[in-house]
Amino acid sequence: MLIGISPLISPELLAVLSRMGHGDEIVLADAHFPGESFNSRVLRADGLRIPGLLDAILPLFAVDTYVSDPLVMMDANGGDVLDPAVESSYLVPIKKHAPKAPAITRIERFAFYERTRKAFAVVLTGETAKYGNILLKKGVTPIA
Repeated sequence: MLIGISPLISPELLAVLSRMGHGDEIVLADAHFPGESFNSRVLRADGLRIPGLLDAILPLFAVDTYVSDPLVMMDANGGDVLDPAVESSYLVPIKKHAPKAPAITRIERFAFYERTRKAFAVVLTGETAKYGNILLKKGVTPIA
């Protein structure tokens, strides 16, 4: 355990977050996401929900403010309907830790898979919400 770092952040996740550079992306994927099919760097966070992980990650992670879409979620496919409570629950930690971040962008399922292929890493979580995946683009870490 480290002081000031949430116990939700595993040593592996902390290492990945610190190795990412500005412009790199990380996917926090729901429990049903085929992460291993799209990326070779996959971390497990079984049992953890994405709002809690966002609340743990975002104090350590500068969201990119130089692009229009540093926060991306998968759009509903076919006749599916999105549950607005999912995005609302993600916005709580986002607004708390990254209040200047632009709105979450929604992209088509296969476009999200393509972004996942290029992402720095994928974190497979215990999130059970349908369309619960979110991609974060790292920005420039401010100098204290």
